[in-house]
Amino acid sequence: MNAAVRSVARIALQRGCVPYAIHEGYEGLVEGGDMIRKLGWGDVRGFLSIGGTVIGTARCLRFKTREGRLQAAFNMIKNGIDALIVVGGDGSLTGADLMRSEWKGLVDELISTGKLTNNECEHLREHLTIVGLVGSIDNDMSSTDITIGAVTSLHRICESLDSLTSTALSHQRAFVVEVMGRHCGWLALMAAISVGADWVFLPERPPPLDSVKYGTNWEDEMCEKLSQNRKMGSRITLVIICEGAIDQNLNPIKPEYVKSVLDSRLGFDTRVTTLGHVQRGGAPCAYDRYLATVQGVEAVEAVLRSTPDTPAPMIGMSQHKITAGPLMDAVRLTHEVAEAIGKKDFKKAMDLRDPDFTCAFDAYLESHLIGTGELDTHLPEAQQIRIGIIHTGAPAGGMNTATRVAARLCLNRGHTPLAIRNGFSGLCKNEVSPITWQQVIGWQSKGGSELGTNRDHPQPMPGTKVPDLSDAYASSYIDCGRIAYSLQKHNIQALLIIGGFEAYTSLVTLNAARKMYPAFCIPMINLPATVSNNVPGTDFSIGSDTALNSIVEATDRIKLSATASQKRVFVVEVQGGNCGYLAVLGGLASGATTVYIPEEGISLDMLQRDVKHLNNRYMDDAGKHEGRVIFRAEAASKTFTTQVVSNILRHEGKGLFDSRTAVLGHLQQGGVPSPLDRIRATRMSVNCIDWIQKAFKESCESQGRESALAGKATATTKIPDFYGYTTRSEHACVIGIRGADVVFTPVDVLLEETDMDKRRGTKAWWMGLTRLIKVLSKYYYDEES
Repeated sequence: MNAAVRSVARIALQRGCVPYAIHEGYEGLVEGGDMIRKLGWGDVRGFLSIGGTVIGTARCLRFKTREGRLQAAFNMIKNGIDALIVVGGDGSLTGADLMRSEWKGLVDELISTGKLTNNECEHLREHLTIVGLVGSIDNDMSSTDITIGAVTSLHRICESLDSLTSTALSHQRAFVVEVMGRHCGWLALMAAISVGADWVFLPERPPPLDSVKYGTNWEDEMCEKLSQNRKMGSRITLVIICEGAIDQNLNPIKPEYVKSVLDSRLGFDTRVTTLGHVQRGGAPCAYDRYLATVQGVEAVEAVLRSTPDTPAPMIGMSQHKITAGPLMDAVRLTHEVAEAIGKKDFKKAMDLRDPDFTCAFDAYLESHLIGTGELDTHLPEAQQIRIGIIHTGAPAGGMNTATRVAARLCLNRGHTPLAIRNGFSGLCKNEVSPITWQQVIGWQSKGGSELGTNRDHPQPMPGTKVPDLSDAYASSYIDCGRIAYSLQKHNIQALLIIGGFEAYTSLVTLNAARKMYPAFCIPMINLPATVSNNVPGTDFSIGSDTALNSIVEATDRIKLSATASQKRVFVVEVQGGNCGYLAVLGGLASGATTVYIPEEGISLDMLQRDVKHLNNRYMDDAGKHEGRVIFRAEAASKTFTTQVVSNILRHEGKGLFDSRTAVLGHLQQGGVPSPLDRIRATRMSVNCIDWIQKAFKESCESQGRESALAGKATATTKIPDFYGYTTRSEHACVIGIRGADVVFTPVDVLLEETDMDKRRGTKAWWMGLTRLIKVLSKYYYDEES
């Protein structure tokens, strides 16, 4: 919420408007006086890293009455306020729209009673502009994929649950954990996916899951599944309950009752934990800072283009693009979810959620629960595949999560997941073995790469038209013949390559060598996993969000040091190779003064401009000891290194400010994967296995084996080694997230949007944010003018 206030205030000033902070929500609007204060540029300094809301919030019963809204209108007109940007849930937004509909009547009454004059109301009489920003940890608002605060709350939940897992493992305990969410199970579901919960209760999808077998007796179903997990080797049991969880008869399901079931029926040593308001606290995560900032910008623009005939807009996020739709339509659709649940129309309730909610729920079921009954997805033998899973390139948060999900989906469907350890060199050394269900327990929260990874790369074949891949990043090259022999030896019929740009170029190389080596004529897919987010064909790679949060957390500490040291500028070097994604998104989320990225380079003119800007800021802020940071991507310039840039700033600062460097290094690659990376890894892994199955089926059908695929193979049917042979270009692709959609792009097509020399894609959705960083850092704003 504070990031939104900062963004709205500074963009408003930039656009020639006068922003006011209304303290304590509608209570401050009704109370007036000092509760309504004009905001200057420096008043929102430091807001990005502060949790909660600096300007306060409160429930206001007076605002629900016409008398209260009349007083609120009086206070707004007295302060010259003609537009209201509201950050809150559906109740706050509905109240704002009600006041908008009453506005002319309220103003007329204030004039008729003599409280205000015609002159005071002249330009404010006809129309009140309302814009809504959704601030809700529940992520329960319709018409937007995500709400401000939801991802930060998920961070708090996952941090708590990861800690609970440690003590549960020590004592082989069961934990029943209640999380927030009255009519929306988003937090509970995403937490269950992120931490690998054994069972989850949602209001939109009451248990049992297999109603044919269990009827309405969800207790038996839950106990059977949890008992299965213990028999498979799990030392802990984790059950997550949404606070609004119900059964199919709309009876509430409470943690204490679930505990009693586990104690009495399974003999578990069970504890109950209610996370409560810890979910609302703490510093905002990187994604929420980004979301609130860009939505704040759009909110100001929505105010400026508003007309009396325009419905009050709600700023949302859809397909990873900022949207502005009718506010009350979104509120109406949101209420329909609760109505559908009340009518026991649970399918409609699921459908009314964002497009990924049902997919995420299905992915959770298949990757966390052993399939039986209605959950049984086991395929006929003729459709079962030996799928190799390999990591290559640098480690990234979420690699292990993706491997765990892919392996468990394979096992549930009857496929054989094969762990290929230590990259392509490990494949050639026969470091290949089947993955078991127990083997990947706990992998969802482990950083690094449990399979092992390196930069060993297939050697491009002469005459295959593969672009020059020689660079300093490859540790060594491995002959394609050895790789092909190893794939044949282990009868690997499909390949899932999890990794960054090296994984992408490896797939390009193997695809180009298909004419020479039939072993490469299998479905092959790259799941992008790299902190650099430089793989073409996707907006996000898993690992990049974990790195961003590491950068933001470190920079918050660095800024404290910079401020405490009085007028110090830190030049912070971040990773990313020749891609500036981490620098730009990290800079925006951290409140950097400017960023230097490889796409733009560094010149003397740029440095001169930035020195002048810093000198002006420190002269204007005399007596205010503020520290600042500048982000520099590691490959932004060979000449102007991090130390050189810092030296130039220190020298040209001429005593106004000092400068130091901070190189974050490999801490950006390590640590526990962020919840967003775990969710993205889960989603993409499920889609990878689905794609492999589809590609395998298509290739088999092209071989005239429809009868076998129809399930007519017998138990003794021998599947030929060449089964699933394919040379189709679309059967060697990269999975990606574009907007909110999962897309599959053949590597032959992606080569057209790849800069091989710079090791990055040519389409970067985030490049336009570089100017926003400068706008929010006062590059283009002069208070006197």
